[in-house]
Amino acid sequence: MDANQKQIVAALRQIGASVQSLADIGHGCPDLLVGFRGRTLLMEAKDGSKVKSARALTPDEEAWIAAWKGAPVFVVESVEQAIDTVTFE
Repeated sequence: MDANQKQIVAALRQIGASVQSLADIGHGCPDLLVGFRGRTLLMEAKDGSKVKSARALTPDEEAWIAAWKGAPVFVVESVEQAIDTVTFE
């Protein structure tokens, strides 16, 4: 779990989103399942304060995302980016 994931979850819940952590599933599965205004989103949380190489997708994450045939997976690096992602119309 990236250091900012708890803050991202708290901020999303504060704006009324439902959030389910999927982080314990592993094997490249995205960190968060987010519901907001009738939409479902998948999010992979990365710590934007780390150097770029340390916040890159892992090979398992890349493979999972490439194989997923449902909702797109959004990679978010901050609370602001997560909120922008769910509130984008």
